[in-house]
Amino acid sequence: MKFLSTAATCLVCLAPIAATARSIDFFGSSQAPIHADAKSVEGENPLEYCNEPDGDILQIKSVDLSPNPPVPGQTLNIKASGTLRETIEDGAKVLLEVKYGLITLIKQEADLCEQITNVDLECPLEKGDMVLEKQVDLPQHIPPGKYTVHADVLSKDNKRVTCLDGRNIEFKMNF
Repeated sequence: MKFLSTAATCLVCLAPIAATARSIDFFGSSQAPIHADAKSVEGENPLEYCNEPDGDILQIKSVDLSPNPPVPGQTLNIKASGTLRETIEDGAKVLLEVKYGLITLIKQEADLCEQITNVDLECPLEKGDMVLEKQVDLPQHIPPGKYTVHADVLSKDNKRVTCLDGRNIEFKMNF
């Protein structure tokens, strides 16, 4: 469970990084939306935008994960860059959902400014260009299967910062 929290936090923080729902009715639905025409996030990663990102406060330039896909027992290196069009202040929130197959492991609303301390950032996140580099040691024993992560990040005024989906992140049995 600690790995899932770390992974979710990393995804959540990838969103405001350039500093982790479809809309505010995130908790009203039990299934993630299907995006036939989803736009992939630039770089080596399994991330897609939930919606057209042109109007988002965060313009992600790229996100690179190494190794991609992540491997149990190895260090996951994350490098992300982007530009914030506005300063993100206290009161911003993240709507986060993590699933293991069809089982929902985490479904919560979190304070963005509390979560970004996990990647050595703090609020306010100032307007402008930013880069994040973080290493996460993955445990050796991650249950094999497909995981999905959904993170909708909103400013204190409920403006969309970004919305990201990590789909079909698969961990295989290590021998």
